[in-house]
Amino acid sequence: MPTRVPRRRRWATATRWPLGVALSSWRYMWSTTPVHRWEMTGEWPRDEPPEVPVAGAEREDLQAMEAGVGPLLHRIYRTRIVGTAVGAEELMDRLLGDLDQVAPSEFATFQKLGGGGRLAPGDELVVRMPGPWDGPVVVTAVEPTALRLATLESHLEAGQIEFRAVAHLRSLGFEIESWARSGDRLSDLLYTHLRISKEVQLHMWSSVLRNVVELAEGRMEGGIVITTRRVEEAELPSMPGIRASPDRGPDPAAELAEREVNFDPDQVHEYVADEGWRVDDMFEPLPHEPAGPPREGDSWEVAKEVMRSYQLADPNVVRASYDRSAPLEGRDMLLAIRFGPLRFRVGVRIGEVYETRLELEGREVLVFGWSYRTLRGHFEQGQMHYELWKWLDTGEVEFHLRAVSRPADNGPWLLRTGFRLFGRRHQLRFYRQVCRRARRLTESELETARAAAARSPR
Repeated sequence: MPTRVPRRRRWATATRWPLGVALSSWRYMWSTTPVHRWEMTGEWPRDEPPEVPVAGAEREDLQAMEAGVGPLLHRIYRTRIVGTAVGAEELMDRLLGDLDQVAPSEFATFQKLGGGGRLAPGDELVVRMPGPWDGPVVVTAVEPTALRLATLESHLEAGQIEFRAVAHLRSLGFEIESWARSGDRLSDLLYTHLRISKEVQLHMWSSVLRNVVELAEGRMEGGIVITTRRVEEAELPSMPGIRASPDRGPDPAAELAEREVNFDPDQVHEYVADEGWRVDDMFEPLPHEPAGPPREGDSWEVAKEVMRSYQLADPNVVRASYDRSAPLEGRDMLLAIRFGPLRFRVGVRIGEVYETRLELEGREVLVFGWSYRTLRGHFEQGQMHYELWKWLDTGEVEFHLRAVSRPADNGPWLLRTGFRLFGRRHQLRFYRQVCRRARRLTESELETARAAAARSPR
């Protein structure tokens, strides 16, 4: 039987909740720390959690990912620390001595069960936060620069979380990476749908990162970056503990094959000169890489994968459904679009996919790109090109967005009218958001890869 927190200690923590919630909310609203949040569509097995080490896997009260409900959320909270003389191993050693010292003490504590002392595999802790639940966890792995915990029965989540320090050339990185599903249906409602628990959790781990910076006696550089990859419950593999997804009938994207494009793609060059069509051309510089052909694992290749997996649209605004086994060229995608309280679906089809070298003003540039075209029933007509450029003489990498569009002249009247009245402002905001995500997601994926390389055995 796991040891429980003494009742007096539980009440002492609980009495801090009302004041703690108010104080933490105030600090959250007035925090000057930049927090960059990026949500992406995840996929199995890329976002599969690591195996639980022996220290936790054999426990009967382990609440593994398979025991949870709802989507799997693979999340990384990251910051960079400069001006510190503390190394990665020394920082982790300080944390292992007392994890509670980085907790946002006004509303949460990390309470070790069974006495004090340095954390070791098999040790149990309880995370106490605002609300009527404890968050019991067990230490499953301790390494010189990393600590991993797994959730136990009655936790709000089912999964694992890892804290790690990463040594860079002139700085120190710190990351909190988690793989978790909601522990039960109520938790899923509060987290995934009402988003209450999500904001509390975000504030908690952001506060932990700020406290880690203080523990390292350094300064935070670049704020906090939070990347979330979401794997829907229906896309998780069949395994013991995961409920079989109910039969939802035919794939709603399948019927798009019968729809035609709602404009003439061969006349696009004429539309550009037509006043009834809008022409937009934007670009965003991406992380630089060495001159010459694209280097493996560098900016070009990372951005190319971000494009191919349709990560450029914010899934909180546009979520795409499509057959992942289908080739990119000719792929039909059903886009679920959120506009305030409204939700509607439209279809698009990816056209030509190309990669070519061009010479522009005496300079050679490598271009990869593809376009998608609107289908019958869409409130727009036109096509949009996503392109990735690399100037081979300098190593500059750029993302380009080119679009030719106008309100559709057929399809649902209400959607077409709404787009004519309000669509242009939101259309331009979407374009700018896509460009910004191209840069930020490329930066984030590069940082993730470099951090993994820095901690891998030489």
